Amino acid sequence: MTKLAIFDCDGTLVDSGATIHRALAETFELHGIALPPPAECRKVIGLSLTQAMGALVPDATQSDHCQLAKTYKGCFHRARQEGRVEEPLFDGILDLLDSLESDDWLLAVATGKSDRGLRLCLENHGLHARFISLQTADRHPSKPSPHMALAAMADAGAAPGRTVVIGDTSFDMAMAVAAGATGIGAGWGYHEPHELLAAGARAVADDPAGVARLAKDVIGG
Repeated sequence: MTKLAIFDCDGTLVDSGATIHRALAETFELHGIALPPPAECRKVIGLSLTQAMGALVPDATQSDHCQLAKTYKGCFHRARQEGRVEEPLFDGILDLLDSLESDDWLLAVATGKSDRGLRLCLENHGLHARFISLQTADRHPSKPSPHMALAAMADAGAAPGRTVVIGDTSFDMAMAVAAGATGIGAGWGYHEPHELLAAGARAVADDPAGVARLAKDVIGG
């Protein structure tokens, strides 16, 4: 039977936090709004852009949130054109992908990134072809909605009971629960382990090497 591992991207596969924060700082400066502290900004990584802006500026209107999201996209795109985007893979990610694939897992991504942003990120690391399904904010509601996970499972032909979601935020873990899958927290990312467990993570791995062991425990060899 098919085994599927659905990965988040930012904070799980790649460490993009510094680039995201710079783009947020530029966006808020352009709109004349004070940027919340870095710790607060990190908490919204993983949400789709409009939802993230809503969390950072709760008193603004939906229209304002959409405009902030549009400006952010422009700032991020400009940073990429200027070579200022830093999205390095976390140590151990390649070994984790190799380990899962050698154990007959299919791989997918569910992320708040856009289609274009995810493609560029994965292609930069030579990973694009390794994932059977790529689900983004361009085609789905924001996490913690289960839509992205359900679409990935449909693409792979995997049942929820044979699917794990690997992510660093409470949104990822709540998405897993809503989709009937098992959440494995990425303890090296942007939310604290207790937040991942509170959102429904089966367990939290300290590093990528721990994910393969947990996945095998959950689904079987």
